[in-house]
Amino acid sequence: MKYEIILTAILVALPCSMLGCFLILRKMVMLGDAISHAVLPGIVIAYLVFDSRDPWMMLWGAGCTGVLTTLCIEILHKRFNVQEDAAIGVVFTFLFALGVILISVFAHNIDLDQDCVLYGEIVYVPLHRMDIGVLSVPVALPPLILVNAIVFFILIVFYPYFKLSTFDSAFAAGVGMSVGLWNYVLMSLVSFTTVAAFESVGAILVIAFLVVPAASAYLWSKQLKTMCLLSLGFAIASVCIGYMIAQQWDVSISASIAMGSGILFGISFVIHTSGKVIVRNKQ
Repeated sequence: MKYEIILTAILVALPCSMLGCFLILRKMVMLGDAISHAVLPGIVIAYLVFDSRDPWMMLWGAGCTGVLTTLCIEILHKRFNVQEDAAIGVVFTFLFALGVILISVFAHNIDLDQDCVLYGEIVYVPLHRMDIGVLSVPVALPPLILVNAIVFFILIVFYPYFKLSTFDSAFAAGVGMSVGLWNYVLMSLVSFTTVAAFESVGAILVIAFLVVPAASAYLWSKQLKTMCLLSLGFAIASVCIGYMIAQQWDVSISASIAMGSGILFGISFVIHTSGKVIVRNKQ
């Protein structure tokens, strides 16, 4: 059971930390936070349409809502001159509130509530199992494995497009690249990753994985490939450190992992700041 919990956390951390690098470089970290909350109505609508809590159906519902969130924010910001941070706040609070209302009205008698979606509890992952051939595996693993395969495949194959649209969107548009398309693809990946992790770790830990490992990596390197690799390393390390903290003090595993990622960021920040001070003193 211990190894299944750690494996689940790592399968959540890896795609989130990779996507987080692009979100930080694009200065869209809050958009990732917004999407992680705004997909709630998509999950509820998927349940109402298909009358099932099947994770595959909810993945599609969340993905569509994630794209809708990005589209609404861009329309408010670019066409109606609403400040981007204000547009993010308006859209994600509206959609999240809509999701809460839909749950209260249509799904109040089933095990689908905002507390479950937001907080999750990874310790319960080994208890819900399914049979694949002769193997018995946690239900959360197949969707997470699929999400990892999709995220890494798309980011690796189309890496030049993501890189160019991230660092120089004006040049990318000038050479005929559809910057908006790759933006929507990135947001769709964030949406799918977020909802795949809802029942196992909850959106709060997903937000931590989207931001903190990539932020730590950014302190060490400004090169995108190096930053991505470092972010993966910080993500895995935060899972291991967090699990040890949880075992030592008998506290929430998800919260401990988030704290572990924060500890690694703090260490990186201190080293980074100290290095700058030493350089200035030498000069």
